[in-house]
Amino acid sequence: MNPPEVWSLVAVAGAVVALIALAVAWRAHRGLRAMQRRHRGLFPNDQGDAADLLLAMRETLEAERARISSLEESLSTVRGGVEQSLQHVAVVRYDAFGDMGGRMSFSAAIVDDRGDGMVLTSIHARSESRTYAKGVVGGKSDVTLSPEERHALDAARSGSAEES
Repeated sequence: MNPPEVWSLVAVAGAVVALIALAVAWRAHRGLRAMQRRHRGLFPNDQGDAADLLLAMRETLEAERARISSLEESLSTVRGGVEQSLQHVAVVRYDAFGDMGGRMSFSAAIVDDRGDGMVLTSIHARSESRTYAKGVVGGKSDVTLSPEERHALDAARSGSAEES
């Protein structure tokens, strides 16, 4: 090959390489523009950069962790209050005396989750009515419970508040 032909091939190869380089540069420029648009979406009006965003997110995360911790403490307090509330109730109605009908006498047990509370009993007779209250701690009373009172207490603790 003579030298002018070699130089022609070198020139054509250089032009092809230049075109390829131009295409790569154009593609890189488009990618940069897309990245800049996304960056502007994160930081409108140039109000910061990625480091500022990460710091703000960290502060928000720490504030949320503190808020969650506070809510967990509040929830624990509420749970403790609910456990101590008198929320389990059962009533047993019965005839205390054989000559009276209508199941006018009753025993009502009112206890919390731990079985602490009271049993109220009202005995109705023809000429009088008597009412008794007995304290309950841990499902037990220091005063002997009648079978009806025991039944009411067991029903309240088991959650079956049906009258019998």
